[in-house]
Amino acid sequence: MISRYALPEMAALWSDEKRYETWVRVEILASEAQARLGRVPVDAVEDMRRARVPAPARVAEIERERDHEVLSFLAAYCEDIPPDSARWVHLGMTSYDLVDTALGSTLARACDLLIREARRLRRVLAARAFEHRGTVCVGRTHGVHAEPTTFGHKLAGFAFAVDRSLRGLAAAREAVAVGTVSGSVGTYALIDPAVERHVCRSLGLGIEPAPSQVVARDRHARLVQAVALLGACVEQIALELRLLQRTEVREVEEGRTAAYQGSSAMPHKRNPTTSERLCGLARLLRGHAAAALEDVALWHERDLSHSSVERVVLPDALTVGHYQASLAADLVEGLTVFPDRMAAALGATSGLIHSSAVLTGLLENGVERERAYRLVQAAADRTAATGEHFAETLKAQGVDEPLPPDRPPVHNDVIFSRLEALGDLED
Repeated sequence: MISRYALPEMAALWSDEKRYETWVRVEILASEAQARLGRVPVDAVEDMRRARVPAPARVAEIERERDHEVLSFLAAYCEDIPPDSARWVHLGMTSYDLVDTALGSTLARACDLLIREARRLRRVLAARAFEHRGTVCVGRTHGVHAEPTTFGHKLAGFAFAVDRSLRGLAAAREAVAVGTVSGSVGTYALIDPAVERHVCRSLGLGIEPAPSQVVARDRHARLVQAVALLGACVEQIALELRLLQRTEVREVEEGRTAAYQGSSAMPHKRNPTTSERLCGLARLLRGHAAAALEDVALWHERDLSHSSVERVVLPDALTVGHYQASLAADLVEGLTVFPDRMAAALGATSGLIHSSAVLTGLLENGVERERAYRLVQAAADRTAATGEHFAETLKAQGVDEPLPPDRPPVHNDVIFSRLEALGDLED
């Protein structure tokens, strides 16, 4: 992912330097276990520990001659190990014992960073929901004014959506945090399962129960889908805030710095660029989810068709998801809310937002449903056509049902009791 959409912590995890550092750790752990089994000299393991992590430039240089990244890495690594010890490196292992086990470790750490930011987003949404639980605004269905709600109610819904995504991410982390050190076609023919247990336990990983030489790719697809789903939840938040920032609405506004400039030609512009960026990034994540699903089906015990795809998809998806969740939390935290604009919008349709309350009152007073509906609808149509207040057009239809107050109460206590029960929002 380009640096514009990458935060330093996540970007560092996917660097070549960090990848080769993790590969070295896997090789040393495997050799430690082999030494315990008496298959590798203890002194050789010490030499491996003292060796430097190979530089990416050196690996790339060797790869131009060998056309195989893992063999090139091993050659570069062994340049710093005495020959008598170097021959014990990678004993009984195949390339993806190294690659997939290291990848499981990296994915677990990347998930932890993403989950941390998603939790912060959930926490910020909940805090601002409670702040605005009584900030009455108009609810819209099909983009049209419907009935009163509160801005806090909107934000509570988003907090629950992020919470559901967090549960999915936690399950996906468990699915990808696995490794395998089982040798060619995963049969353990040349390597003891004790080696695998030691390596995976040391890295905090589970074990692929029936390896086919590689870790099953449905695991990775599940993770990218979970990231894309969180991205879609963030998009829902950002889209709502974009719509509420339109000039004719302007019920909220993104936080601005003193350096902000909205247009190269129109100095007055205050564009919802952060919200727009969040929506655009969600599109990337959906594309990555589709690509990850294509990686699930491999020929026989393994092929390499997945490799080129996941070199792009896995780091990009985790990096974008992490950046997106962090930016969304910043957006919601710094959002300016205009309660007066929300109050003004409640009266924009001259009382029509109370049609349901009037209809309910008529039904409770014994008026037949179809007749009650038609009476209220006729009054509403006249208000929409003339601008005359709904209370007056109702009287013209012979309806004396009173309208609620201009700033109606909204009964959403049950929503916020559920939000309080969501869990430890400081987690």
